[in-house]
Amino acid sequence: MRTFVAKTSIVRQIWGNADTVLFIFAGAAAEFALNKAVDWLYYTGKLPADPLDRLFSTVAYSRSIIFANEDVALQAINKITAIHQGVEKSRGAQIPDWAYRDVLFMLIDYSIRSFELLERKLTLHEKQDVFDVFYRMGQQMGLKELPGCYSEWLLARQYHLAQNMKKSDFTVDLYKQYKKHLGFLRYNIVLSVQYVLVPRRVKRLLSLSNKDWIKPVLYLYKNLRHINLTDIIKNMLLPIKYKQQIAQLNVR
Repeated sequence: MRTFVAKTSIVRQIWGNADTVLFIFAGAAAEFALNKAVDWLYYTGKLPADPLDRLFSTVAYSRSIIFANEDVALQAINKITAIHQGVEKSRGAQIPDWAYRDVLFMLIDYSIRSFELLERKLTLHEKQDVFDVFYRMGQQMGLKELPGCYSEWLLARQYHLAQNMKKSDFTVDLYKQYKKHLGFLRYNIVLSVQYVLVPRRVKRLLSLSNKDWIKPVLYLYKNLRHINLTDIIKNMLLPIKYKQQIAQLNVR
């Protein structure tokens, strides 16, 4: 049976690991807070009400595309499109095309950044593979003005970062919600991960202070994975209600 993402694709390896997926969404959480279209995420009230629940629902959609056969994946993409169209109809306005592209660009960028931070450097071919998967998602959603290859995406990504990011009252409020739902310790760990993960402009706009102490911790964490101690650490650092979802992020 044909799958939407080839079984040999590096994307399956990236999104089949709980650590990498959580890092992807730590980075995306930073950019969502800065995006000039973040008011759309506030319109339904779901994101500020429970940002962690929104995280895991987004993860579920993404993985239903990446690990499903092609027909199921296309249905999931079409459902995402229909949900957004419903929100647009309810509000009586359209989500800007660039805002859709921003989300797609985040998934590409943080898939690469997270894997390289936790595992190894990707080859140019593997980076192109990551781009291709999300490009096909964007095409299925009917997104306009998508870059045609990885090298074009690099330029488009820099333009989007320069034009579509700003710190606003939404940014401040969303980070308050992150802190409220994560708790002090987990929140500061997320800030540290964001510091070493996000692009320079995002780091500057969020005023993320130097947290280089996390680098040796990440090195130790990577080594602990080989002796199966990271599950114990995850259980200590992540909310109890999400333990089962986190465990299910690993695809064996």
